[in-house]
Amino acid sequence: MSPMPEFEFTSPTEQMRAEIAAAAARMIAEDGADYGTAKRKAAKQILGSQKIRGEIMPDNEQIEEEVRLYNELFFADTQPARLLHLRQVALQLMQDLQQFNPYITGAVWNGTAGEHSDIHLQLFSPSAKDVEIFLLNKNVNFEVGETSHFRTGQAVETLSFLLPQRGADPELAHLALYDEDDLRGSLRAAPGKRPERGDAAALAGLIDATSEDENS
Repeated sequence: MSPMPEFEFTSPTEQMRAEIAAAAARMIAEDGADYGTAKRKAAKQILGSQKIRGEIMPDNEQIEEEVRLYNELFFADTQPARLLHLRQVALQLMQDLQQFNPYITGAVWNGTAGEHSDIHLQLFSPSAKDVEIFLLNKNVNFEVGETSHFRTGQAVETLSFLLPQRGADPELAHLALYDEDDLRGSLRAAPGKRPERGDAAALAGLIDATSEDENS
């Protein structure tokens, strides 16, 4: 007698979480929404005015995987080239900012960047003012804003500006200015998970790997 086939059962909560993650991923890939906004809009779109229980909301890791799938399904002919371009622009910027210990994070780093994605760098420097002076001396017009600290959630000063591109639209870059001590322990990735940030050498390695894949 042949064994019974195995079926994978998902609970209603898991199904709802997957639906919200998929809807949020579409908003991120199509419209450039940030994860928090996309998650809230997706939940309201699917649940309406119902009270949203915390366990129903997907985490960013689940949404990120859905963005990857969405890109593969709908943007396979354009997204890889767009990602490579953003990574090359980011690497040049990181090399220019080398003295401030830059690390890249976000969609350009994790590989989900698309048409609406910006470049997000984290600088670990003893003086935020030195970064501002450096940019002013380069005639960079920047706006000052805030980003939530990746560990504490407190506000971190962030400088945003446009990077001109020859023959193309400028790219928007954001520099979150951290203390040097914030880097300690922040490079370790949980088992089975991708690191949340990488230095210029790590980014260059991703670019080289992509080029090798295209030439193979």
